[in-house]
Amino acid sequence: MKHLLLSSEEQVQLIQNYQPGAFFLASPKRALLAEGIFHHIKTNQLDELSTKVAHVFETAKQAGIQAPIVAGAVPFDPAQPVRLNVPVHVQFSDPLEFHQGDEESEVTSPSYEVTPVPSPEVYMNGVNEGLAKIEKGELSKIVISRSLHLKSNQDIPTKAILERLARHNTTGYTFAANVADPKSSLKRTLLGASPELLLSKTGSSVISNPLAGSRPRSSDPVEDQRRHDELLTSAKDLHEHAVVVDAVTKALAPYCHTLDVPASPSVIQTETMWHLSTVVKGELTDSNVSSIDLALSLHPTPAVCGTPTADAREAIQAIEPFDRGFFTGMVGWADANGDGDWIVTIRCAEAEGHSLRLFAGAGVVKGSKAKEELAETSAKFHTMLRAMGIYQL
Repeated sequence: MKHLLLSSEEQVQLIQNYQPGAFFLASPKRALLAEGIFHHIKTNQLDELSTKVAHVFETAKQAGIQAPIVAGAVPFDPAQPVRLNVPVHVQFSDPLEFHQGDEESEVTSPSYEVTPVPSPEVYMNGVNEGLAKIEKGELSKIVISRSLHLKSNQDIPTKAILERLARHNTTGYTFAANVADPKSSLKRTLLGASPELLLSKTGSSVISNPLAGSRPRSSDPVEDQRRHDELLTSAKDLHEHAVVVDAVTKALAPYCHTLDVPASPSVIQTETMWHLSTVVKGELTDSNVSSIDLALSLHPTPAVCGTPTADAREAIQAIEPFDRGFFTGMVGWADANGDGDWIVTIRCAEAEGHSLRLFAGAGVVKGSKAKEELAETSAKFHTMLRAMGIYQL
């Protein structure tokens, strides 16, 4: 395995070297490009995942690979198989730096045939179904999602879209992973620009950054600031956020001897959204615990599923008329020391041939309104649409 640490001059080249089929992840800490496949990880049993990975790492070391990593994606549904592999070539760099004079990749926007799944009306009906379950006391929260299916007369320009996502998401997590069946010759690429860190582990230190409670951005600075301020004082959104932070804290507590949880959230921004944010930091009792196990203990958080988790997932599968696949799963990497980064798979799409499926969801709690949740999902679609050169549908 080649573990290369790139100079600042080579950082942008890292993403330019990406080709569909490889794994790419850029974060505020570093960037990673992993190419080639030494071994596929085959399992749909998440409780045995880290054990399987550890076994493959030993095999890789015996084959002469000195510093193996595993990289890829884990789906929302634990019954579906993961798409993880041990790559052959790995390059790390410092965070990507784009300069004002750098040339941005052109994305020619072909005509698309767009099909919403479900329709906006059916989506709002689904939100109301979720609200009915909350009213009955069956759930405290549920995340209802929808998708856009886009078809073109030419291949989706995955590489150019990924670069544009990275340029406009320097404070978040930009990713691309091949999620096609390993037996297939086709490439199905999961790509996106998530603002949400599920878990990062370095030595004995862990960080999670749950987001919940959102407002669409406005092009009017005064209105944009009003939405920011309203989010910080919204009882509904603060409650929704507190539920997620509490779940993250309870999941990490058994692994940590210290845990720092801020008393109140802050607000972070993307180009399209405001989000309530809390950075949870901990020190592990056992630094040998893998980031995979830690991330799986959090997955899925109430931010992308709901509470209680099992009941919310069951309700989601009954209400949503499509398979989420890797949307609201996790994407990332881990090394043989257990260090690694795992990202919540949101603001994303799956590209295959001439087709692209975009996904967006909204948290539904008591007091939610179906029309507002529809508007929130529409705003979240804009992250991917803008990277595709689409500003209006």
